[in-house]
Amino acid sequence: MKTTLLRASLGLALALPAAAFAADVPQSFTATYNVLQGGSPLGNATLTLKPAGNGQFEYSNKVTGTSGLAAAIGASSSEVSRFTWAGKVPQAVSYKYDLQNAFKPKSRTLTVNGNTVQVQDNSKSFSYPHQPGMVDRNTLPLALGVALHGGAKEATFPVGVKQAIETQTFKVAASEKVTVPAGSFQAERVDRTDQDRGFNAWYVPAKFPVPVKLAQKDGGDLTLELVKFEGK
Repeated sequence: MKTTLLRASLGLALALPAAAFAADVPQSFTATYNVLQGGSPLGNATLTLKPAGNGQFEYSNKVTGTSGLAAAIGASSSEVSRFTWAGKVPQAVSYKYDLQNAFKPKSRTLTVNGNTVQVQDNSKSFSYPHQPGMVDRNTLPLALGVALHGGAKEATFPVGVKQAIETQTFKVAASEKVTVPAGSFQAERVDRTDQDRGFNAWYVPAKFPVPVKLAQKDGGDLTLELVKFEGK
């Protein structure tokens, strides 16, 4: 279900130790969302960030279907990322995706091994060169939120996907009032600009490192709306 190294600051971010930015990046939090598909309730999602030891962090996104067909077939998904803070960028170490349902379970793993990214997608294997500062698709909204908190209005990330690294670009397009279960907020609407992928996310950078609302047409017309946020 369901960005970036800021061009001007990439060299600085990768040159300085993560500890230098400890006060500026989130260390732990839990965010819960309602998940809708086509405007109808589908389930709930829980995002969790926590330290994982050895300078790494674990970022998980767990979705459970509670309504309609998703509930009927026992659909649930789990995305778990390990990363290190390279400056203000959650640089990927590994990523694991599991989709469970009564019909066709799916899985994907991504592992950074030296200068190579290795991907196992169900029974298919892929590899491609690693790029410093690469994020995965799970940590992408977090990377974007941290960039916005730092004052960025545009951001570009190398994103490790199935067979290659995609360069994805995002831009603050408008300031809009958004009402979600967590409250009403004056939010910055961020659009993806490198492709017409139907991606929009609404952030309140001064309060949250993750969006208060996220809508994505690609992959099922899904919308996430923030219910509760706890952390720092």
